[in-house]
Amino acid sequence: MKLFVFTLPGTAQFFESIGFPGLLAYPVFAAELLGGIALVLGIYARQVALWLIPIMAVAAGVHVPNGWVHTSPGGGWEYPVFLMAASIALWLMGDGAAALRRSTRLTLGRATA
Repeated sequence: MKLFVFTLPGTAQFFESIGFPGLLAYPVFAAELLGGIALVLGIYARQVALWLIPIMAVAAGVHVPNGWVHTSPGGGWEYPVFLMAASIALWLMGDGAAALRRSTRLTLGRATA
């Protein structure tokens, strides 16, 4: 939505209207796009999920005044909170069997390949 609906300059204006620097919209867009692609492909999914949590936390905080339902004017806060919960679950569960690039760190006493 940031790219096709609001456009990146429009997103930058929104960031400025809520007190963030407008230029911050571009790295946030890049993080969300590249992070989403990495999650779908399973490329370091655990690390990427953890990396995206702060971005979703700020998004949830921005949307708190709009209420619960994401379809309300300005969007609600529940969808970013859902994405945070899903990211935490993915981080805790680990990379799936179909992940293209799985973590090589130890997880709960056993190595993941």
